[in-house]
Amino acid sequence: MSAQETIAIIAGRGSFPSLVARAAKNAGMRAAIAGFKGFTDQDLVRDADQWKLLRMGRLSQLIAYLKSTGATRVCMAGAIDKPQALSLRPDLRALKVLMRMRGKGDDALLRALINELETEGFSVVQAADLAPSLRAPHGVLSSREPSSQEWSDLRFGWAAAKRMGELDIGQCVVVRDGVIVAVEAMEGTDQTLQRAGQVAGPGCVVVKTVKPGQEERVDLPALGKTTIESLIQAKAACLGFEAGKTLFFDLDESIRLADSANICLIGLTQEDIGLSS
Repeated sequence: MSAQETIAIIAGRGSFPSLVARAAKNAGMRAAIAGFKGFTDQDLVRDADQWKLLRMGRLSQLIAYLKSTGATRVCMAGAIDKPQALSLRPDLRALKVLMRMRGKGDDALLRALINELETEGFSVVQAADLAPSLRAPHGVLSSREPSSQEWSDLRFGWAAAKRMGELDIGQCVVVRDGVIVAVEAMEGTDQTLQRAGQVAGPGCVVVKTVKPGQEERVDLPALGKTTIESLIQAKAACLGFEAGKTLFFDLDESIRLADSANICLIGLTQEDIGLSS
């Protein structure tokens, strides 16, 4: 009889780590979870076969724990509050990783972490592969389709988001009538939407995509009920997202909420936008 595989989960905020852990256990694996003080919901321990809470930035302790679990595959799931993370002090190993980095953006940092894990013999896998139902579907999900002006803004916003992504800035751009209203940076999508609503008022179109060349095993764009609530507060009109490469939590509830506010939700691909890769 073969030994039961252990999957190690490096967990941030939100429900994603729990969903991944449950999916892994349903597939017959053990879930060993590493959480972070001040970031990870400690109720996650209920979904863990093995659990340890660490301080953010303590890379040596993280790797030592992962090795102790017997796992050979590791995935990352859940958000990290980036402004809060900046205030934390890295250990010597993490500091050395940071000093070797050429860039300081999200993708550069995550690639450096993946490289460090692979150096230790771990295989880093995409968490969404363990919970594929979370991948956002293609096409119009809401009861309303985009208007002609919204389609124009979706195309413009897609191109702008990809360009911003090339610079490793963010994944979300807000557009109104062909003008960029807001670009996501460190503050995250919800605060970007809040700012856009204050600046441009009703009718904005929001586009969220994967960064070109992004390390897709980690940090996929994520949406959910709180995103729709932020759209409603900003009085946005339409949300376009990259189908198959975006995580969409609470999808059915999010669609109902969007429909109640007459917000269009649409999963897009490069072919829909009509742009060359």
